[in-house]
Amino acid sequence: MMLAMLGNTVLMALREIRRNTLRSTLTTLGIVIGVGAVIALVTLGQGATDRVTNEISSMGVNMIIVSPGAMRRGGASVTAQPLLMADALAIEREIPVVMAAAPSAQRAQLVIYGSLNWNTVAVGVTDAYFRVRNLGVASGRSFSDAELQAGSTVCVLGATPKKELFGGEDPIGQTLRVGRVACEVIGVTEAKGRSTFGMDQDDYVLMPLVTYQRRIAGSVNLGSIAVSAVSEEATHKAKTQIEALMRERRRITPGKPDDFSVQDMREIVETLATVTNVLTALLGAVAAVSLLVGGIGIMNIMLVSVTERTREIGIRLAIGARGREVLMQFLVEAVVLCMLGGIVGMAVGLGGSYFAAQAMSLPFRVLPEIVAIAFGFSVIVGVLFGFFPALKASRLNPIEALRHE
Repeated sequence: MMLAMLGNTVLMALREIRRNTLRSTLTTLGIVIGVGAVIALVTLGQGATDRVTNEISSMGVNMIIVSPGAMRRGGASVTAQPLLMADALAIEREIPVVMAAAPSAQRAQLVIYGSLNWNTVAVGVTDAYFRVRNLGVASGRSFSDAELQAGSTVCVLGATPKKELFGGEDPIGQTLRVGRVACEVIGVTEAKGRSTFGMDQDDYVLMPLVTYQRRIAGSVNLGSIAVSAVSEEATHKAKTQIEALMRERRRITPGKPDDFSVQDMREIVETLATVTNVLTALLGAVAAVSLLVGGIGIMNIMLVSVTERTREIGIRLAIGARGREVLMQFLVEAVVLCMLGGIVGMAVGLGGSYFAAQAMSLPFRVLPEIVAIAFGFSVIVGVLFGFFPALKASRLNPIEALRHE
């Protein structure tokens, strides 16, 4: 009996909505925009989180970066002692859970080939640099042991310098100048493209570390040491042991702060994921405000509808309809309007976020729970904002309603 009555009420609500199609469409527009915005923003935010996580994870979640830092003395910042090749060798030799250590140093340089030039970064590396950073060689080769030890004037180009200086020409075997150093191109690395934050990950020229130190830097200091643990699970243990070893080698007494930093890539991934998730939640909350605005619009239209249909309500009450039945009729109309808006909003949100993700090169990852929450919230808005007009309709005096013109 109840189901039959509810079914009839829904049919009446749909008939009333169809009778005022334009008004109903404009009424649900706020709900459509609200639901669509929530789904689109959360989906794009999740895509951005996935992209950041994937980019950092592609460098190796078991990677640890050791770099020199600055320490405080008497309120002033004092430059800490630099990292040296001996530090990298000690890390690789004395810590069992370390698979490889890749020392490196870098400096901005002007690279010249023929009449073309390009400002990039010259990076001095060892062969371990390619393994630790998951850096593949697209063409040519990486450095041989003899080249690394002798400090040969050879280089491996990133995809960006290769494109800017050689275009479609094969650079292998060509000679270019890095600063004042002429070197032969022996390879080109695989392109990684721009990061989520817009940084070009392919703009560099790699050289043997000894060559860089002798011919460009004029110093044996290192900029950083990239360390690869034997597994992701061993990363935290490796980090702890590296910190202890570096404090020992740099003779830092207990209680004194470190003059170096050891960064775990897994921690960086988790931190960035937390930040992007918080931003996504805030954007979703801001978008959800438009659902409330849409609810207010529905309440206003339902109040207008009650006023327009006062005589109809009076007739229903006069022939025996109870107040709760009238309340249910108008409440169902409001809920049906919001449900229709929610369905259209879901389609708009999913479609819009898909095309936006394609345009921004973000992974398209739909969270079913967010879609369900957005739709459920639209239904709740219909109940909350439709209740007052429905209550007003149910409390009309039949005699006064019948006299209404």
